Amino acid sequence: MSIVRTHVRGVATAACALLMAIGLGAAEAGASGAGTAAPRTRLIASSALGSDYKVTLTALRSAQDPYAASVRLQVYTHTKGAWKESDRVTVGEADGWFWYPLTGSGAVCEFSTASTEPAPLSVSLLITPSIGCSRPTHYVVKQGKVFAG
Repeated sequence: MSIVRTHVRGVATAACALLMAIGLGAAEAGASGAGTAAPRTRLIASSALGSDYKVTLTALRSAQDPYAASVRLQVYTHTKGAWKESDRVTVGEADGWFWYPLTGSGAVCEFSTASTEPAPLSVSLLITPSIGCSRPTHYVVKQGKVFAG
């Protein structure tokens, strides 16, 4: 009789633990933004060009397609002790990138900058692991504004 009770007690304990784990998982999914698998934006690269400019690349997840993303290049100028955005452009086409490769390891194939005026920029990003990297896109930052290079 004690073997049966021990077995029943063990099954009941395991079932209880499983139900608690399921409940905690559901609570975490609800707390993470209504079941969203990943954040809507993610910084993928950043560079300071001397003390004058800072340049960032940010992945923006598509609102229409959870697998698509855009990439925003932003330039900040250092003014009155703080970084303030002075310009932004979209790298490639809007929603023309894939979210998961952009936010995974090896997403940035090339992000080169220089602290000159005008400052040349070159950006190449991972399309997919099987396809590889995009061709570099060239820009120039002049007086805080981004121009095609």
